Amino acid sequence: MPREYPIDKYRNFGVIAHIDAGKTTVSERILFYTGKKHKIGEVHEGDTTMDWMEQERERGITITSAATTCFWKGHRLNLIDTPGHIDFTVEVKRSLRVLDGAAVIFDGVAGVEPQSETNWHYADDYKVPRVCFINKLDRTGADFYKDVKSILDRLTKNAYPLQLPIGTEDGFKGIVDLLKMKAFVYYDEMGKDIREEEIPADMVALAKEWRTKMIEKIVEQDENSMNKFLAGEEIPEEELKRLIRKGTCKFEFVPILCGSALKNKGVQFLLDAIVDYLPSPADIGSVKGTDPDDHDKVIERKLNDTEPLTAIMFKIAADPFIGKLCFFRVYSGTLKAGSYVLNTATGERERIGRLVRLHANTREDIDEVFSGDIAAAVGLKNTFTGHTLCDENNPILLEKFTFPEPVISLAIEPKTKVDQEKMGIALSKLAEEDPTFRVRSDEETGQVIISGMGELHLDIIVDRMKREFKVECNVGAPQVAFKERLKKPAEGEGKYIKQTGGRGQYGHCYVRVEPGVFGTGFIFEDETTGGSIPKEFIKPIGKGAEEALERGILAGYPVIDTKVTVYDGSYHDVDSSEMAFKIAGSMAVQDAAKHAGVSILEPIMKTEVITPDNFMGEVIGDLNSKRAIIKEMRDRGGMKIIDADVPLSELFGYATSLRSMTQGRASYSIEFSHYSDVPKNVEAQIVEGKRK
Repeated sequence: MPREYPIDKYRNFGVIAHIDAGKTTVSERILFYTGKKHKIGEVHEGDTTMDWMEQERERGITITSAATTCFWKGHRLNLIDTPGHIDFTVEVKRSLRVLDGAAVIFDGVAGVEPQSETNWHYADDYKVPRVCFINKLDRTGADFYKDVKSILDRLTKNAYPLQLPIGTEDGFKGIVDLLKMKAFVYYDEMGKDIREEEIPADMVALAKEWRTKMIEKIVEQDENSMNKFLAGEEIPEEELKRLIRKGTCKFEFVPILCGSALKNKGVQFLLDAIVDYLPSPADIGSVKGTDPDDHDKVIERKLNDTEPLTAIMFKIAADPFIGKLCFFRVYSGTLKAGSYVLNTATGERERIGRLVRLHANTREDIDEVFSGDIAAAVGLKNTFTGHTLCDENNPILLEKFTFPEPVISLAIEPKTKVDQEKMGIALSKLAEEDPTFRVRSDEETGQVIISGMGELHLDIIVDRMKREFKVECNVGAPQVAFKERLKKPAEGEGKYIKQTGGRGQYGHCYVRVEPGVFGTGFIFEDETTGGSIPKEFIKPIGKGAEEALERGILAGYPVIDTKVTVYDGSYHDVDSSEMAFKIAGSMAVQDAAKHAGVSILEPIMKTEVITPDNFMGEVIGDLNSKRAIIKEMRDRGGMKIIDADVPLSELFGYATSLRSMTQGRASYSIEFSHYSDVPKNVEAQIVEGKRK
């Protein structure tokens, strides 16, 4: 099967934003104008294509990223619509990892919001060029220029409008194109009758001012253009577009467009900008990985069909009809249905049963995929998120994904014996899909504990278990995922001796424990000399130490970021065994940790509260009672914005109490910020509660 579109005509992009900025509405309009669908779906009516899950349609939010392919002006667009809620941030992160560009949507009233910043930083991390679209300019309180200022102040100084809105709120009726210096006015409700006119007289001076600012920045990309501009010459539109594209691909220019997706204004211009300014895979040029057998050896693959196959798995979905569906992005080479590939993360050979092209939750079978394609495979058994698939004779390992740790847990138990069997299957499939969802058994209580990124995240998981897997279960109250951390370095000894009638058990070691830098995890080192402990017993000591830290020292919460060094010990020629040294390692770490001292850490959430002015004092007083640290207070369209760091344990049920104290007019959003020591009085309560 030949390639339909050359690789330079591909645009792999995602739609990212804060919750409720209008991502899915923009995506629906893109599908309508590109001819992918003939009726516009609305989020508030629950009939959108990209929000296809029942939970998404009921709540009016995006929960899982949805991929589709559409076509615009001779280009193939692979689009991923991502969630905006912080609980599903993993979907944004893994989507950006495989995309070449992004359209960032902003609310015309709110401007830059907390999740806008988080997603922007993810795009920075993965070096994803982007265009901005200021949406909802028809809403009461919308202010395009204030939004532009918030982008410049909080995200990047390189953002410049390519358009200005004509009118605002109810009077928003068109757009001034600063490249053409023409006005485009809408004369129908479907956004199809657009007429090119002269710029309204009262906007000519403003348009000239913003055009000059824009061109000053654009011509920095090219010396000849700069000289023309300084000499007062008119620079052709095509040349300006070429330079905008060059600047966007180099992260030195971010185009800003405007419109109202709900009122069908501005989306065609956004599509033009995606085609004109975002990079194709050919612009990215190559992808770098390492040799699976030698991680210091860097391998580079050019993004074309003639290179060996290189693809990365970025999402797993459990499909009730066909089983496990693996979403992947092909960087180089081609892949045919029925062929074999090497999974370099596991070292296993896998067979591609079927290949499918995605359109949200519907699929179209295809025979072959090419470099630049985003598709899904059926039939892969041991391939998971972040795994690299490649040509068997040309192995390469791409950088793995990193995901945030869960911050909230709850206990779950099946209602009947039948549910017990189904629950195990359901939890394992959901954990396969979502790397931020964890399942473990509590050894003390025998309960199954599920952990995730927030109350809504776990609520959706439980809801999916009931609907998709038909599992009825009882759910406990949410618990905060506390952590423990050593206060200072210390040493400890572990000696395990057990004498029985026959062969006994003997393990003995001395260890040193040290608190590591945040985020380093568990590190184990061997400094034994002179054969005081045989080499085959070193690894079991490390395993025992790691398990002891996982079980916790003070209150049964995992001890994080710890370095353990074994430096001495002794052994018995007959009685020593791996099990004995594993137990000794565990005892030694517990002994050392008691000398080091342990503090309990709690997750702190970056919290933004939006409240009417007259409730400000009450809201701040309530936040102070929740051990909040107020960072900043600012105004936004007649409302007060409070930025604060608040412990997660104090935020359970906050939505209800906030609404009741503000007559239902205030709202808030949270995202994980960092872990911090709990105060002594709270620590005592946690330890006492755990003992009970």
